[in-house]
Amino acid sequence: MPPGASFEECCGPALDGQRWPTTAEALMRSRFTAFATKNADHLFRTWHPRTRPADLGVDDLVTWTRLDIVDTTGGLENDDTGTVHFRAHYRDSLGDHILEENSAFVRRAGRWLYLEPVAD
Repeated sequence: MPPGASFEECCGPALDGQRWPTTAEALMRSRFTAFATKNADHLFRTWHPRTRPADLGVDDLVTWTRLDIVDTTGGLENDDTGTVHFRAHYRDSLGDHILEENSAFVRRAGRWLYLEPVAD
């Protein structure tokens, strides 16, 4: 989905389990939305089992405010791997922050999954 798409067009169906994101970027956008809406189930489903932590990091004291996609490599509908470089803006009790990461995604059984951060 393009930036600016409504929740119902973009992430709502993914978070509800009705439609799996078809690209790594779409999965990244749905995962950001899952953090923002505290949807741990979606985070669990979309995290590769080999790298999924016991604690998914849904924090009630953090407010996720904006996602900027900086760049993508691969991760399209016919790819098996891809990366998404993003900046996720959030607010906590200490103020405003930015989490910047280049994330690796893989397709497993036809579905995109978040794998891990890519080392610099």
